[in-house]
Formats: sequence, structure tokens, C-alpha cells
Amino acid sequence: MADQRHNHVTRGDDDKESSCVQVVLPSAAYPVHIGSGLLSSLAAIVHACCPRAKRVLLVQDAGVPSQTRLIAAHSLASEFTIAEAMLTATEAAKSADSLAHLWSALADAALDRDDAVVALGGGIVTDVAGFAAATYRRGIPVIQCPTTLLSMVDASVGGKTGINLPSSRGTLKNMAGSFHQPAAVVADVDTLNTLTHREFRAGMAEVIKHALIEHSVSGTSTLLPQLQRTPQWTAASPGLADLIAANVRIKASVVAKDERETASDAVGGRALLNLGHTFAHAIEPLSNLSPSGNPADAPLKHGEAVGLGLIAAAATSRHLGLIDSGYQSQITGLVASAGLPTGIGALPPADTLIERMRLDKKVRAGSLRLILPTGTATAAVLADVPVEAIRAGWRAIDR
Repeated sequence: MADQRHNHVTRGDDDKESSCVQVVLPSAAYPVHIGSGLLSSLAAIVHACCPRAKRVLLVQDAGVPSQTRLIAAHSLASEFTIAEAMLTATEAAKSADSLAHLWSALADAALDRDDAVVALGGGIVTDVAGFAAATYRRGIPVIQCPTTLLSMVDASVGGKTGINLPSSRGTLKNMAGSFHQPAAVVADVDTLNTLTHREFRAGMAEVIKHALIEHSVSGTSTLLPQLQRTPQWTAASPGLADLIAANVRIKASVVAKDERETASDAVGGRALLNLGHTFAHAIEPLSNLSPSGNPADAPLKHGEAVGLGLIAAAATSRHLGLIDSGYQSQITGLVASAGLPTGIGALPPADTLIERMRLDKKVRAGSLRLILPTGTATAAVLADVPVEAIRAGWRAIDR
């Protein structure tokens, strides 16, 4: 009985302007609200999931327009005593210093375990704020309010929080962190209207990723045909809230079955959500890489690195004979149609990048594990992939 409850995802209102995906996991259940104007009702949403809360720390992304931040703060102030903290959403902000800054803000505001953190911003802010909430007083609630497409469809759902770690081998992505499910997610699609085109396009990489694994996750494939029919999306596109909800349902379905990424490689589980990411994490911290070749556009955004990683993963699969050239071209075409880079110059040598890949969290007993496409909307976890196949992946994006 309990297991059946834990392994399903339900959706509420089907209205295009407002929907709710209910995420049900072994450790928690929470709503993902998706729609227009939701930040104006933020206090009511926080009260519904944290009825004993009296204080909140509003952690804000400095890149979010002041009007958006004011709407959220005004709503929260109507019901709670609020303290505020600001983070600049760069990879450098995913640090122990930022984490300590938030711990101090929580302590200064005297939040207790009934109170809550509210994170307003993109994936960097939701990651760091979530980690602070997970560790302050050994865990207090966090309400994630993603303001980018990438964080709406991916980063704010599933409970992964964390920071990067410096090392003698370079920056290690998301190497310190915790699983800490949010009490609620509030995705106000109005915030997407303030994104640059580049920032919006970066979020499409995670949408494409979900489309490429959907059949492995649910036994169906609806998102990939939708992207093939409508490959180009903007913040003004009709049906955007429904597209976001579809992605949340795919991710929630994976997380419900494998909340802490413990499934075997044969099953795949939550590791499938890392399709393209092992390649991406090897290049994302490299500050000189630019999607356009213009140094002013460096470094790569996370979604840009993931898009390149999807192309590299497809080329690796093609080299291994797991997919045909037609499907490889489809994957590259989806990334290109989304306005994302399909190649990049100034890459380090392939063998240097492969050594960086060996720093990935998914390495076990020294074995590099890759998530690779294996067919239409399917993917699998493969260990001990031949080095020459991985080199073929890097060659596919080397300009």
C-alpha cells in the first residue's frame, strides 16, 4: 500500500495558466505549482506547507529583477517576519563561503526548525540555499522559487542541493551536498519574461535531455515528438507552462523510484538524469570557453555545457553502435534548433578532458560511468566505455 503511494505522480488543475504536479516520494510529498502570478500568493503557499513557521529567510538571486524580488518579499512580509540574503548567481557562488554566509544569516535571524528558507532565483541559488536549509539545525524546510527555465524543469525538483569544491585538479562540480526535498516549489512563469534569450535557451538543454530519456523512465515518449514538432520555444510561447509541467512529471517519476540515486546500473534510475552531464561537467568550469568564440561570452552556462554534452554522448553512442546516424543527427538537430551551441573552440585535448571526467561523482571503484542514448527516448548507464569512443564524443563538438 505505502509503496504504491510512494511511486506515483499526480497532476492537479489542467488549466494552462496554473497547474500543480504532486511529487510523492518515500521521504516526502510536495507540490510543484506552475503558473502565472504565483509569487503574489507566495505567503499562502509557504503557510500551507509550513503552518508553524513564523520567520523566513528569503535568499535572492542578485540577477533577478528588483520588481520580482519586491513582489515575493511583499507577499512574505504579510504573514512572516522576513530576513533577506543575496547571492550572485555565478559558479563561484556555489562555494563554502556562500554557504557560511547563509548559515550566518539564518542564525542572525534566529530561525528555528519550524521556520523556512525561501530561495528565489536560478539553479545556483536554489542549490546553495537548499544546502543551507538541509544543514542548518540539521534541516529546516526550503521552498524553491525557480526563476529560470532550467531551474523550473530540473534544478528545483528532486532534492539535490550542493556546492562546488576547489581542488588541486580544478573545480569539482557539486561535490559537496545533500539530498533535501523542498516543502514546495513555486514556478511563476512570469519570471521567464525577464530572462535574456541566452539564459532561456540554456534551459532548453534540460528539456531535450528529459525528452531523450522519457521512454526509459515511463515507457512512453510524448516530449520528444512535441519537440520535433515545435523545436523552438520562447518565454512567450503558448503552452510553456504545460511544457514545464511535462518535464517536472518526467523528473518526478524518476526521483520517486530512485530518490537517492542508489539504483543499479542495469536499472538506470536517477542516474539517467545525468545524460550529457559527465561531458558537461568537464568543460563547464573552464572559464575561457565561450559558446560564440567571443571571450566576452565566456564561460559556458550550465545548459550550454549540457547541450554540448548531449551531442558528445550521442557521438559516443554512435561510435559504440548503440544508435544509428539518423538518431545522432536528430539529437544534434534538437540542440541546434533550441539555439544552443553544437560545437566549441579552444577545447583542451580529449585525453585531458577524459581525466577531468574521471573526477565525476558517478565514478565507482575507479570506473568512469556514462549515461548514453541507446535508442529513441531511451538511455542507459554504461561502465568502462572504451576511451576511443569517448574521444569520438569530444571530437563531435571540437571546433
